[in-house]
Amino acid sequence: MDKDYKFVKTQATRLRKLGLSYGEISRKLQVSKSTLSFWLKEVELEPEQKKRLYTKQTFILNSGPQSQKNRRIREVDAIIKSAAAEIETPISLNAYRLFGTALYWAEGSKSQMFDMTNSDPNLILFWVTWLDKIFKIPAASLKATLNIYPQQNENDLKRFWSDLTGIPVENFRKSYVKPLSKNYKKNNLYYGTIRIGVPKSTNLRHRVYAWQMIILKSIAPKVELTERRWKKLRAVVKPVNLN
Repeated sequence: MDKDYKFVKTQATRLRKLGLSYGEISRKLQVSKSTLSFWLKEVELEPEQKKRLYTKQTFILNSGPQSQKNRRIREVDAIIKSAAAEIETPISLNAYRLFGTALYWAEGSKSQMFDMTNSDPNLILFWVTWLDKIFKIPAASLKATLNIYPQQNENDLKRFWSDLTGIPVENFRKSYVKPLSKNYKKNNLYYGTIRIGVPKSTNLRHRVYAWQMIILKSIAPKVELTERRWKKLRAVVKPVNLN
């Protein structure tokens, strides 16, 4: 037994001097890594051998099942599954109404018209569906305007948005085509930007504003108090554009 023990240790030392890792030696000689660490701690490796082991270890960490990237993917998947379980389905009508209200507050027009402008197909389809569900406004009665780049095909884009939303192509107004300039973005939005207009919708805008105020009721006093305290910020003179 002693002879075998010494022979295995000798073999382990020889393999280590050849630049093999503890894992590689462990698999060859069937010796635990902890034992190898004790046996071989005095064995010095050449710079090239250290470089090889470092590169190998880096590759394992970056591509193996326990890599940081894969661990993060699993963590995100778990977060998404857990968060999805927090939402009760089907979504209640009131929750659906308030979701659209918050969306309009963030992305909708603040002018006299009740419009929504965006480039995200998911957001636009939700908005059109929301209008129909909450206000009984069908897609066929909506108006649309595209904001596109000169290198894009206007007719194809109209058909795309019409196919997605159900808004008839004939309901699309004249598109705004951004003029060519040295500053325009080359990585343009694939589908352009679309504005969904709701005809005769001023009263609807006031209704949604009221819903928004209900949502913000608990924080409104603090906002008003802070704005009064800092009213001097409103006294800043706007710069004059001399161009």
